[in-house]
Amino acid sequence: MTPLRAVGVLALVVFLVLTNFTFFTVSQTEIVLITELGQPVRVIDAPGLHVMTPFFDTAIRFDRRLLDFESPSEEVILGDQRRLIIDSFTRYRITNPLQYYQAVGPTEDGIRGRLNSVVTSSLRRVLGSETLLDVLSAQRDRIMATARAQVNTEMANFGVQIVDVRIRRADLPAENTEAILQRMRSERDRIAAQARAEGSEASQTIKADADRQKTVILANARADADRLRGEGEAQAIAIYADAFQRDPQFFATWRTLQAYRVAFDGKSSRLVLSPDNDFLKLLQGVR
Repeated sequence: MTPLRAVGVLALVVFLVLTNFTFFTVSQTEIVLITELGQPVRVIDAPGLHVMTPFFDTAIRFDRRLLDFESPSEEVILGDQRRLIIDSFTRYRITNPLQYYQAVGPTEDGIRGRLNSVVTSSLRRVLGSETLLDVLSAQRDRIMATARAQVNTEMANFGVQIVDVRIRRADLPAENTEAILQRMRSERDRIAAQARAEGSEASQTIKADADRQKTVILANARADADRLRGEGEAQAIAIYADAFQRDPQFFATWRTLQAYRVAFDGKSSRLVLSPDNDFLKLLQGVR
């Protein structure tokens, strides 16, 4: 290779290197902070091709999109002294790269550690004045709005905007869960015992009413039977009396014959009577 050609190649390499360190692009999802020898000098948030001083300036890129941070599980004490294990997440956006860089540096690790501390403290303060029923009801939106406002205020000097703070999951500790389940079982047992007692009382009432109705019905039936029997006997006596009055001798004979039918039923009846007894007067002339 000739010296002239070598110089040309070297110049091309130097040009490419200078171009690479001089020109850079900014995408629509980025904000770029330019530092000169480690000192911040300007912020670029317009997308496109930009220029910086090679070897002196450095372009630090920050994501301008919505970012997520998930806090680890924490146990908090509510206003009604209930314990609750919560998992929360935070959505934030970098709005001031210079403040962000000066507060936590160029990476996300610093802001995540700070967010974890601020979000946890805010949730403890806010939930410390709320009941379990409020946390598990539609009041949660109000509670989360209060927590978000507090976190936003504390993170204002870090160059970020807190868009949302939410409780992803809320669980009772294992011992609390068991205690609640035991109370639920006790309540169900109490309700069941009360239902059984009410059923037994209703059963006794129904049985007593049925027995009373049975006694009344039987008494009325006996009264009706006695009345009908008395009426029948009265009618029979009247018939007998009428028959007797019409032909006393025939009636006496017929009654005697009826008495013979009963007395001499042909089985094992025995009568010890004197021959002149009136009971045998119809038989005395029979040969």
